[in-house]
Amino acid sequence: MRKLALGAAAALALAGSATLAVAQTTTVTIDPAEETTVTKYVTEHKLSSVDVPGVTSVTVGTELPSAVELHTVPSVSKYRVAVIKNQTVLVDPGTRKVVKVIQAK
Repeated sequence: MRKLALGAAAALALAGSATLAVAQTTTVTIDPAEETTVTKYVTEHKLSSVDVPGVTSVTVGTELPSAVELHTVPSVSKYRVAVIKNQTVLVDPGTRKVVKVIQAK
């Protein structure tokens, strides 16, 4: 009986961890003017798209390897920018995780 209770407790703990992990991958909302600034920067600086080995699609939460160059956009100080698989993405420079995929207009 005690083993069953310990197993149930472990399962609940794992379920709680999974929920926490999902909650941490939320999409960032940026001001439309900042989004325009980022898009303009990518176009004007002709940032090349790169492919990331092992990444088939870029989504929020995708961690980029250190080989991927992150660009600083003036007036968008909190995040960095990269172009992955022809998609402009905002990246948290501390974790290197994608926090927003900017949709092409």
